[in-house]
Amino acid sequence: MTTSEDDLWRLLREVNGMPYGAGQIAALEQLLRRVDAADDRHLAFTTRMQATTAYIYGGEPAKSFVTFSWCLSEFDRDPQPYHARHARQLLWHFKYMVNGMLTFPEVPLDRTYAVLDDMERRYRAGGQSLQAVHKHRFRVADHIGDTEAAAHWYRLWQTTPRDDLSDCAGCDPTTQVQYLTDTDAYADAVTLAEPVLAGRLSCNEQPQAILTALLLPYLRTGRHDEARSAHREAYRRQRGNLSDLWDIGQHVEFCTLTGNEARALELVERHLDWLDRAPSPAAAMHFAAAAAAALRQVDGDLAVYRRAAGDRPAADVPAAQLADELADTATALAARFDARNGTAHQSALVAARLTTRPTGAHLPLSASLRRRPATVAAGPAGAGGAAPADDAVAVPPAPVEVPADASPDDLLDLAEDHWRRHDRDTFRAALAAYDERFAGSELPPATVAHRTELRSAELTDAGDNPAAVETARTALSAYRELGDDVRAHMVAGRLGVLLSMTEEGAEEGLALATAAAEALETIGDAQRRTAGHDRVVLALVHGRRWAEALAALDRVPADAGGDPYLALRVALHRTHLLEELEREDEFRAAAAHSRELARELGVGELLMTASLAYARATDDPEEAVDACDEALRVAPTAALLPVRVARGRALMGAGRAGEAVDDFAEAVTLCVEQGAEGDAFLRWELANAYRVAGRLGEAAEVAEEAVLGLDRLGAQAEADRCRHLLAGVYQSLGEIDPALVLLDQLAANFDGPDTLPHRGQVLEEAGGILYDADRDALAAQRFGAAARAYELAGLRLDELRVRRREVHAWLWSGDGAAAARTLEVLDRLAATVAGGADLSPPETYELALAAEAGARVLAADDREDAALDRLAGVPERLRSIEAFGEAAQSEVFGGELLLRLGRPDEAERVLRDVLRGLPAGRGPAQQAAWLLARALDELGRPDEANALRAEHGLDHEH
Repeated sequence: MTTSEDDLWRLLREVNGMPYGAGQIAALEQLLRRVDAADDRHLAFTTRMQATTAYIYGGEPAKSFVTFSWCLSEFDRDPQPYHARHARQLLWHFKYMVNGMLTFPEVPLDRTYAVLDDMERRYRAGGQSLQAVHKHRFRVADHIGDTEAAAHWYRLWQTTPRDDLSDCAGCDPTTQVQYLTDTDAYADAVTLAEPVLAGRLSCNEQPQAILTALLLPYLRTGRHDEARSAHREAYRRQRGNLSDLWDIGQHVEFCTLTGNEARALELVERHLDWLDRAPSPAAAMHFAAAAAAALRQVDGDLAVYRRAAGDRPAADVPAAQLADELADTATALAARFDARNGTAHQSALVAARLTTRPTGAHLPLSASLRRRPATVAAGPAGAGGAAPADDAVAVPPAPVEVPADASPDDLLDLAEDHWRRHDRDTFRAALAAYDERFAGSELPPATVAHRTELRSAELTDAGDNPAAVETARTALSAYRELGDDVRAHMVAGRLGVLLSMTEEGAEEGLALATAAAEALETIGDAQRRTAGHDRVVLALVHGRRWAEALAALDRVPADAGGDPYLALRVALHRTHLLEELEREDEFRAAAAHSRELARELGVGELLMTASLAYARATDDPEEAVDACDEALRVAPTAALLPVRVARGRALMGAGRAGEAVDDFAEAVTLCVEQGAEGDAFLRWELANAYRVAGRLGEAAEVAEEAVLGLDRLGAQAEADRCRHLLAGVYQSLGEIDPALVLLDQLAANFDGPDTLPHRGQVLEEAGGILYDADRDALAAQRFGAAARAYELAGLRLDELRVRRREVHAWLWSGDGAAAARTLEVLDRLAATVAGGADLSPPETYELALAAEAGARVLAADDREDAALDRLAGVPERLRSIEAFGEAAQSEVFGGELLLRLGRPDEAERVLRDVLRGLPAGRGPAQQAAWLLARALDELGRPDEANALRAEHGLDHEH
């Protein structure tokens, strides 16, 4: 065999270790071109056999028809010994072909029957059971809607003995569960699946496929907890696999049925672009129908995000429009299948799926939403409105008593006084009484001006700033015409603050507020003088002119003119400014003072603000939580969102992530209900809380939602940080392939000069994952790419570390030549790093381990003497920086080299010394003991060797 062919076989093994998907398919197709050029029949056959499986599980099953046909023809044309080794796998692939042909309407049904007949002939000729053949005849009958034939083949399938070509212990029951569900035998489906789920399922499709099939049976039999768990577990496993688009459609449908319209919408948005590259028309049909039904449950004007594809740019599409489009797609595909099949069965299924509606009580599914959010309609598309929160109880506000005999001016004075006291209920009640009793009456101009002034306050409270500005201008003109200078300057100051909140009005606003404050210094009382200066402070605050605002605040009297409410507002403004100016000690004292004033007055809104400020100011995490608890107790309903966020963050700081989850989840729900921006950012924080709390499945689910939302907002930096978090969660869950996909995506995103260190980091992490999974050649490639990123970033020590890791990966992959080439690069780099004076501990560490890596490359090339020379001094350098474990491992390696050189007496001395310093029962101690026992054997001291083995629980084969 030539070296080139040897390399191709090695590459085939590497590609086989890649995750299913577009990346593996691209690598296989590139390899296949090289294989065909090499003209090696065995290699060409094996590569195409592997490609057939890759196409099926990678989401491109149509391509598997070509590779399967090629292999079958080659198998029949000129049987070879290697064909015989693949015979069972080739028979297995017949099942893929039958299933695949059913999903493409352009494949004639006669062709599918012909493949089934050929499958049966070959199974009979090979002495195989026909159990799998009967199952696939059942699947064809079920697909075309021939209920009698389906029942017949189902019975034969169930009564024919299984063999090694039968589908696995999870996949056979999955199809049974689907059939029982279709025939409304829900309890039987659950009973059938229970022992299957209790066993071990290790096939590529399980347990997610059977859990998906069980969603409706669980729901219809009242097993709601099992249904929720099945949805979360199965979808988490399927969400990254294009080949699972059909099953993802079932999850969308399940969300719709259970009243989780918001979650269904999230799933539709996440997978909508998959329709452009659907694995089959059947999968596209099923997902499109389920998605259309889901979209018909939400407000028809709601914007649904559709990613860019081909020439179509990314865009928000109205839900009703998209629902109609998807329904048309599903209906047209069903018609194509029915034309092929000569029945109307698929059209009937799609029509039924399009009418899916919520049934029964709402079953909460989301890990990020605590209630059914108010962004979705409870009725048909276009109905509008919102479903009430499941746990919401309408509590009418307590009535406010307004004096029945109050005059118009009395009512306006009452309203103004309670506005000053932050008593919004009495403020509104007094104005409502005024309007009800005196609207349309002939009133004095001063009274009308006063009502106009307070109307501006009403509009401010409602958040309508433009209208509040115009109304304040009207009031200002009225007071000037009346010659009421005090009132005019008070309104001018308030108008200045309103204008300063906008970029275009900032300059005018500050000038108005300043002029009003200066005038009130002369004509106003103490309270009005204080209020005037405070409005100047507010205008400067809105302009983010912190230092000037604090200087202006110093002009405000400490007692605020005898108004305790104004004194509290002034104290809160000082607290805010000191925080912005990062004057930490003063900020902490000001926050504590504001909190005490707020407690004395008992104004919930202001006490909430002061408590949250104190939570940010204190260095004690538990004090921060207590302050947030106080804020939560007094917060108005409309202000609960920031309080929940603050409390979640405080709990995280206190190491109470499990409790923080509840606050962040509530914050996400409130954000969605209020239609506020930012729920994606909050989901990111919630995902991190789940992660820290050890609830990794929920962390993954919520982080996926966050990434989608952040991408939609165009917040790439934050989306990438969340992807990094998600990759770590996947890795902790043991789902290394999705983790690698994310890390590779991050590496591609970090394509600028400023992000090179991040690119190196994520590539190195990917290499570490692959190395731990024994996918060493791929690990080496990632380490090499990481080293190049670190090199371009000028991070020599990082480059040195990752090149050393690359050497180890090439060694473990069996590619000694690549390891040697990388070692040359490593040595040049090490010489550069070592050239500096006064090496730091990290530099000493990496240089020592680089020397050891070189020794291992030499040893792998049977150059033990050179390896031992290279290892000299390494343990001492490691011990000098207290890297005792690494030093011991290096010494153990040195002992092994001495044994390989036939110097057991020297090996004994080295290994005895290192063994004394190692804790018993650990890996290095076990290895040292085993090598020492070998040395004793070679020195003719078997009794000592056996005693040592017994002491450390070793045998001769350890």
